[in-house]
Amino acid sequence: MAKVYLRKSCALGHSPGVHIRHNCPMQEVFSRIEQPGVSLHDQEFYELRLYESGDIWRPGHMILQARATWSEVDRQFMWDEIETERVLTLEIARERYSARRLALAEKGFMVSDMDI
Repeated sequence: MAKVYLRKSCALGHSPGVHIRHNCPMQEVFSRIEQPGVSLHDQEFYELRLYESGDIWRPGHMILQARATWSEVDRQFMWDEIETERVLTLEIARERYSARRLALAEKGFMVSDMDI
């Protein structure tokens, strides 16, 4: 069974270039381990997040997907491949979130209990 991380706020310090301070009904971190015993630094992660837009001029719901990998040079996880979608209703947002979640699962990514 998948774990969904519920948070009161999506204002996370490690967020990929996005500083959101609104309710975040869904947020998950996905990982794929190619081989047993692979170092955390050799893994690839995705964050998937659904949240309400705080923009009064462009209301709706946002779906964010971002990829994280370890950078040995910077000695930290670096975010890239950041994609966002804005939709008008929560129902459509949940559908898009589920579609992205399924696409990650088809690539071999599973929900992780890590918070990177």
